[in-house]
Amino acid sequence: MLTATQAVWLGIIQGLTEFLPVSSSGHLVLGQSLLGIKEPALLFDISVHVGTLLAVLWVFKADFWAMLRGLWAKDVEGRQGRRLLFLVVAGSIPTALMGLFFKDAFERLFASPAAVGLALLLTGFFLMATRLVPAGRVGLKATGPLRAAIVGLAQGLAITPGLSRSGTTISVGLMLGMERRLAAHFSFVLSVPAILGALVLHLKDLGPGTQTSLSPLFIGALVAGLSGYGALKLLLRVVQAGRLHWFAPYCWALGLAALALSHWR
Repeated sequence: MLTATQAVWLGIIQGLTEFLPVSSSGHLVLGQSLLGIKEPALLFDISVHVGTLLAVLWVFKADFWAMLRGLWAKDVEGRQGRRLLFLVVAGSIPTALMGLFFKDAFERLFASPAAVGLALLLTGFFLMATRLVPAGRVGLKATGPLRAAIVGLAQGLAITPGLSRSGTTISVGLMLGMERRLAAHFSFVLSVPAILGALVLHLKDLGPGTQTSLSPLFIGALVAGLSGYGALKLLLRVVQAGRLHWFAPYCWALGLAALALSHWR
């Protein structure tokens, strides 16, 4: 059972790392290991993701409103909203398929600091690769379902703890030639159905006799949402400046530390 103090610390870890390209799930695995939490605490992991989900909905409220208006409006904003909604659907399909068919395999990795370390090293290489990519010119109108599906596939692979979802999807979007602003916005708008889908799957797995305290879940979600808002605003500025690779050395250092931790424990 998580204590309130553990919930605060893990909520801060989630909030600061969910949007920064350093893998929130990887930090949670390592944080749980360092705090002596023996169980993966997947329900808590989902609760803090809900907290950061609220931050996404607030920061990108204009994008979500445009998609909603696109269901009936026929003006320019409506057409852009329909286009974005279409791309989100196209990108969500490969993510959903990977979550349905490989969910159990990915969840087993949550107990392995060594797997987290290797995935963090891979995240660092993705981030550093963006330094070699020129600023993209592919905007929303020119982005087709294939590009969206490839980004969605990257998001599905990022279920692996240690492989940053935001870092992987934004990096792949940039490598596909997407404009920096679009790559960042699409990455986070695309995360919403994935987070909701993961929440439904985990809640479905909970039996009627499952016992948990609501207090740590609420505290973790609140702290994650507040700290995540600041981290998200920072990342958007970093991506727009073309400095995503700045986070690569941190991922490499943490990945090596995770490998060392798995060796000595």
